[in-house]
Amino acid sequence: MSDDLLPHPATGVPFPSPVPAGTGWPGDPATAETPIARSATQVRRLAGRVGLDELDARVSVCRACPRLVQWREDVARTKRASYADQPYWGRPIPGFGSATPGILVVGLAPAANGGNRTGRVFTGDRSGDWLFASLHRVGLATRGTSVHAADGLELVDTRMVATVRCAPPQNRPTTVERDTCSPWIEAELRLLAEHVRVVVALGGYGWDASLRSYAALGWQVVRPKPRFGHGAEATLVGDGRSVTLLGCYHPSQQNTFTGRLTEPMIDEVFRRAAVLGRVDPG
Repeated sequence: MSDDLLPHPATGVPFPSPVPAGTGWPGDPATAETPIARSATQVRRLAGRVGLDELDARVSVCRACPRLVQWREDVARTKRASYADQPYWGRPIPGFGSATPGILVVGLAPAANGGNRTGRVFTGDRSGDWLFASLHRVGLATRGTSVHAADGLELVDTRMVATVRCAPPQNRPTTVERDTCSPWIEAELRLLAEHVRVVVALGGYGWDASLRSYAALGWQVVRPKPRFGHGAEATLVGDGRSVTLLGCYHPSQQNTFTGRLTEPMIDEVFRRAAVLGRVDPG
């Protein structure tokens, strides 16, 4: 942890980087007493039989993957030059949004200088700029920008999660890291299952993670395995319920700069999600 204290861009309260749990960072769900998972076995144990708030807290202090812990904290200490005057969260990112969502958005992992800096998934990076703007246009977010965790943004009947909760080098978690982290998203899906009617998977990684996570809960997926594509749909069935899985190209700079993903394309997917989730679309 850095000994240098820098003011939070919204509140002005000084923090070291990375930020210790329970020190007042906006939206921090943890306290100094929140149990910390330090291995895959401990992740699986601590992810079980807790409510959503406690699950978020335990996610936010996890230290089970040494390479990811090292990377996220190194980035938090060194910082990108444009954010050198800000403290970095430098911890895993819990889910964000409604506790009873009809719509769940599943992404890959936090960005090193986005969520890893702000402490909120997709907040503070170019992908988030596209994502929150689209959610706002179709009525699923109260504002179209998201710059930090104290900006007042709220999601409407929607929650978003990352498959892997720490920022990985080159945005590529290993298979072991993915599997170590998987109990967190599985536990979150179990807690949200009675509410979620639509899952929007961002990119092939989010698509596969959604299928894999629901399968781990005992849900059935049509065979052969549904293929990812922009606008693709698949039905998942379990516990007497069904969920529609929607595919959406990830709003990465590579996709948005090249025109592979356009604003009308991403809006079409989230408008479809709003209809299926029974949210009045904008």
